[in-house]
Amino acid sequence: MVTRRRFLKTALASAPVIASAKALGLEGPGANEQVKVGLIGLGGRCKDVAKTCQGIPGMRIAAVCDCFEPRISVFLRAMEKEGAWKGYTDFREMIEKEKLDAVMVETTTHARAWVACQAMAMGMDTYIEKPMCLTIAEGRHMVNVARKYGRVTQVGTQQRSMPLNNWASDQVKNGALGKIDHVLAPNFVGPNRWEAKPGEELPPGATAEAWDIWTNQAEFRPYRNELFRGWATWWDYDGGGRTFGVTGWGTHSYDQIQRGLGTDETGPVEVLLEEEVRDMGTGKFEPREPSPDETGAGYYGMAKNTVGPRAKVKMTYADGVELRLHLDGDWGPGLGCIFVCENGKMEINRDHIASDPKELAQSAEAPPRLDVPETQPHIENWLDCIKTRERCTADIEYGQRSSALCYLVNIARDVGRVGEGLKWDPDAERFTNSDEGNALLSRPRREGYELPA
Repeated sequence: MVTRRRFLKTALASAPVIASAKALGLEGPGANEQVKVGLIGLGGRCKDVAKTCQGIPGMRIAAVCDCFEPRISVFLRAMEKEGAWKGYTDFREMIEKEKLDAVMVETTTHARAWVACQAMAMGMDTYIEKPMCLTIAEGRHMVNVARKYGRVTQVGTQQRSMPLNNWASDQVKNGALGKIDHVLAPNFVGPNRWEAKPGEELPPGATAEAWDIWTNQAEFRPYRNELFRGWATWWDYDGGGRTFGVTGWGTHSYDQIQRGLGTDETGPVEVLLEEEVRDMGTGKFEPREPSPDETGAGYYGMAKNTVGPRAKVKMTYADGVELRLHLDGDWGPGLGCIFVCENGKMEINRDHIASDPKELAQSAEAPPRLDVPETQPHIENWLDCIKTRERCTADIEYGQRSSALCYLVNIARDVGRVGEGLKWDPDAERFTNSDEGNALLSRPRREGYELPA
């Protein structure tokens, strides 16, 4: 008898599981057709995404999936979709039975590549939450799978679909403030390392099989609620996925940097750790009144109680532009950056901008801020590209490059060579002077959770 667990652990060897029309590179839905979508991973972020999706006429959510069966009914009740959306515990079964056009991968970070690669091999155009991968090598594999199967991909860095952000980025990139000298961005908090603890009882209705699947590529550990609920805190499952974390907020910030620098498909050539890594808070948070030009003021309170490993890092690009990861959580653009140019500055941060001189940001040509949920234009762009087969605004290659910056920060801190530049080849995505750094570009994967070859 082939159990579901055995199927889950052996299906990779023969991926794609089915050869749908899309897997053969055929066109997606017609221009006037709805895109039939499945949701995978039913946590808090998926609830936010699902609410936004219901306001978009160009798509229809047909089914949802989570390896923990009790979460399915909870999710469907919360969405008031019991009986309307079908629930599955195996995303491959959902794809095959529901004849979907696309899926949205809203899983934990450490499971995203495993799910996304199989879904793309099965013919699914794929929306992938950020950060899209757990390691740089894993992200490159994802790009290769997307290209092999001709999939339309959108990574969840939604600032790329905000007209105001893009206009401001183009001003910087096209020289409105002269040559870029350097970029300022936050000194984000990295992940914590887990220390072994006794196991706890699984949540009601959960099974050992589900915990095995949830653990995915990572080292198998006994169930602990702080792992299951707080996975974004831990190195095994994310690169610092919390508030003001390297991958949590940093992916957004670094993606904004990449767009403004015009380096969407490349990266820096050197990474320098400037100080020893130590656990610390994200700023002083002294009482003060933020100025109207501080685009991140609304996020200062969110970052206040985050504590973890931090150290300033500097990256240098081939043209000499420096990326200085120095800012704290109580000043500056927490999810964006400041471009410092020869004739002024431009601060861009999640549908807010500020400039020096002020006249540039106040230009009549600048688009208005969004009047819809911030993720909606991003999802709409993905749906449009599914029909046209064009690249999305946050194509998987762009997501790979932004995610790579996050992991370069973590690797530089782990290698720990203060003041010694790690030379990075952005084409090969390898260090040229650090075997220790190269050893951290990938991780061993637990048997049964390898990526499709």
